[in-house]
Amino acid sequence: MNAISFSAILLAAFTGSVHCVGMCGGFVAALSGHKIDKNTSLSGKLFFHFIYHCGRISSYALLGALFGFLGQVISLSDKAQGLLWFAIGCFMMALGVSLMGKAKFLTYLESSFMLKPAVKKVYYFLKSSKSLSSFYLMGVFNGFIPCGLVYVFAAFAAVSGSAFWGAVVMVIFGFATLPAMIGFGFVLEFLKIRSVMMKIAAIIVIAYGVYISYHGYLTATIER
Repeated sequence: MNAISFSAILLAAFTGSVHCVGMCGGFVAALSGHKIDKNTSLSGKLFFHFIYHCGRISSYALLGALFGFLGQVISLSDKAQGLLWFAIGCFMMALGVSLMGKAKFLTYLESSFMLKPAVKKVYYFLKSSKSLSSFYLMGVFNGFIPCGLVYVFAAFAAVSGSAFWGAVVMVIFGFATLPAMIGFGFVLEFLKIRSVMMKIAAIIVIAYGVYISYHGYLTATIER
C-alpha cells in the first residue's frame, strides 16, 4: 500500500459514502423508527447506532481480509500479479461508470438481492427484535448485502495483496461512511449533493482503475 492508494481510498470512500445513504438508509430508518424506542435518550440512540455500525464494519473487515488473501494467493509471480492488477483496474473502471449512473448492472444487483424471500425473512426478523445482539447482527447482515461501493473497495483490498491490509482498507471504508450514515437521520439537506459527490467518487475510482491497469500491464509485460 502506498500514498496514492491510501489517498484514493480515503477520497473515494468519503465522497462515495452518500451511495450508502441510498443503499443502507432503509436500515438506519428501521433502527430509528422500529428497533429503538422513541423515548430512548440521545446517548442511548447513539449507542444503538454505534453497535449497528460495529457489526457493519466487522463484515467489511472480514470481506477485506478474504479479498486481500485471495489477491495474495493469486499473485504468485510478477506476471500473475500484473494480470490481476490489470483485471482489477478494468473492473474498477466499469464500476466507476456504473456509479456515475451510466450503467445499471449494479443497481439491478443491489435491488434484486433484497427481494429474495430468505433475505427478506432475515431482515424482518432482525428488524423486529429488540435484543442488543440484534443491532450488531443487523449491521453484519447489512455489511454483506451486495453494493457497488463495497465491490470497489473489495477490489482495493485484493490489490493490497494482503489479508491484513485488505481488512484495513475495508475498515477505512466503513469508518469513512459513518458521517453520511449518521448524518442521514439529522441532515436531510445532505442528500441534495448526493449526485455531485457520487460523480466525484466515480471519477476517482475510474482514475485509480486506469492507474492500477497501467501498473499491472507494466508488471506483466516487463522482462525481469
